[in-house]
Amino acid sequence: MRPFALPRQSDVASTSVAAESSVLVVEQRASLRPFNSFGLPAVAHTLVRLRSDADVRRVVDHPGFGRAAKFILGGGSNVVLTRDVNAVVLKVEIMGRRLVEEHADAWVVEAGAGENWHDFVAWTVDQGLPGLENLALIPGSVGAAPVQNIGAYGVELKDRFESLEAVDLVTGRSVTLDAAACRFGYRDSAFKQHLAGKSVITRVRLRLPKPWRAVLGYLDLERKVAETGIASPDARTVFDWVCAIRRAKLPDPATLGNAGSFFKNPVVSAEQCRDIIGRDPEIVHYPMPDGSVKLAAGWLIDACGWKGKTVGRAGVYEKQALVLVNRGGAHGSEVVTLARAIQESVYGRFGIRLEPEPVIV
Repeated sequence: MRPFALPRQSDVASTSVAAESSVLVVEQRASLRPFNSFGLPAVAHTLVRLRSDADVRRVVDHPGFGRAAKFILGGGSNVVLTRDVNAVVLKVEIMGRRLVEEHADAWVVEAGAGENWHDFVAWTVDQGLPGLENLALIPGSVGAAPVQNIGAYGVELKDRFESLEAVDLVTGRSVTLDAAACRFGYRDSAFKQHLAGKSVITRVRLRLPKPWRAVLGYLDLERKVAETGIASPDARTVFDWVCAIRRAKLPDPATLGNAGSFFKNPVVSAEQCRDIIGRDPEIVHYPMPDGSVKLAAGWLIDACGWKGKTVGRAGVYEKQALVLVNRGGAHGSEVVTLARAIQESVYGRFGIRLEPEPVIV
């Protein structure tokens, strides 16, 4: 994959700041519309493209940027921009992917934070390194994956995580963090809590276990097994199944702006779940190992009649109520208004407060 390139625009002023043997590319008044999957209008007062760890250190040492507020932007698939960004926007474009080590019980693979996540998953499958196939077609970059602790079809990033490298935005020092330091939770990590905005993830290492076993516990994958008669699919088959399932349910951000799943699936107690089942027996729910129950947020939203509805120029996708979309020309404020209306509706019927997955800026 070639490094991501910012489009030339007449209202964008570009400068190059010399440093050591390379340059730091800086752009003023840069449009962020191409860099968020919702396609929402916003302008960065200053945008810096990061292509190496050294670039991050150059930002830290820079007399104009070092102490300025910063906003880290990866693939832009987990953000709702409601305004222009006055902070220095750090666009992470660090590339590269490789097999780091092979052990008797696992392969360890590494990717630069700027790599497209799905392309990286496809690369691992092509290389005969299975373990990430359930996470295919999740939008965004590799560097954003641990921030969100992305997950799908029975696998979360934390299940495959080895370590990551990051550069501290105060000291400029490189650090290596293991899973414990990242404090992974459901769609959560230290990078959304006490480390938010304090460091730039530059590389991520994942541990793919041997022997490989297909994870097929989700209903959609069980249906694929039943439809095809393939009881023991290989990793390529699971990858293809996941891609087909996601494409049938989710819109392509290139044609209809969206940020994927907009709300987290709420987790409730077994008692709460029994109460809801008593009123709505068809609710989609998944028992968790600790005795709690995860409810399907999309089902809750659909049950409240939101699928296909529109508020302003933002709407709920017709095929999946969990996805909010830009119908064309929407502003971030319209997306937020729609999201809040959905939250109030679900809370009024089920007593459950849905929590957005994207960061709202």
